[in-house]
Amino acid sequence: MEIGGLQKLSLIDYPGRLSCIIFTIGCNFRCSYCYNPSLVEGTCGRIPQKEIFSFLRKRKGLLDGVIITGGEPTIHNDLPDFIQRIKKMGFLVGLETNGTNPRMIKKLISKRLIDYIAMDVKAPLKKYKEIVNVEVDLDKIKESIDVIMNSGIEYEFRTTCYPLLTKDDFIKIFKLIKGAKKYGIQQFLDKNTLMDTDLKPYPDKFLYELKKISEDYVEGVEVRASGGISG
Repeated sequence: MEIGGLQKLSLIDYPGRLSCIIFTIGCNFRCSYCYNPSLVEGTCGRIPQKEIFSFLRKRKGLLDGVIITGGEPTIHNDLPDFIQRIKKMGFLVGLETNGTNPRMIKKLISKRLIDYIAMDVKAPLKKYKEIVNVEVDLDKIKESIDVIMNSGIEYEFRTTCYPLLTKDDFIKIFKLIKGAKKYGIQQFLDKNTLMDTDLKPYPDKFLYELKKISEDYVEGVEVRASGGISG
C-alpha cells in the first residue's frame, strides 16, 4: 500500500477527536468531482511508511486518532496489517471508504481494527455508474451500508451535492440509508477536480432544503456548505 499524503492535524475529520489523515494512493472510482485527482491517478509523490510511523510515534499522547482515506483504502490487501500497527501504538482509527469492498469492511470491524467509519454514498443506485464513471457492483454498495449500520461502531454516511444529482435523487439516497445515525451533505467544489466540468455548485440554500427533507429518514444531519458546517 502506497501513501500519497499526510495531513498532520485535523479538528473535523474524526468527530470530537484530534486526528491526522493518511491518504492512500489508488481508487476504483473515477468521480468527476474528485478533489484528489493525483491520488486517484497515482501521479502524486510517495511517503515511505517508515516516515508515517516515525511521525505517529512522536504524536503519541498528542493525537487521539488517525483517519485513513484516499483514494480508496479498501482496495489494498495489506490495509489490515497497516492499521494493526497503528492500533498497537494506541491510536483510534477511522476509515473513509466508497463502500465497494464490504468484505474488507467486515474484516476490519470484526477484528476491531477501526473505531469509526465514514462511507460516501455517491448517488441513488441506478445512477451510480453515471456519477463514478465505472461499472459498480450495487449489491456490494448495499451490503456495505447494512454492515456499517449494524456495526456497533461510530459511523456516518455522506454525499457530495454534485449538480447532476437532483432533489429526487437525494430522496432515493435518504431511503437507501433510512435509519442512519449520522449523514453529511457536502458542497461540491468546482476547482482542481479529476475531470474538467462546467458545472457550478448548487446554492447553499439547496443543501439546507435537502437537510430538511432528509430529517424524515435519517438522524444527525449536517450540511457542509461553503459557509461552514451546520448541524
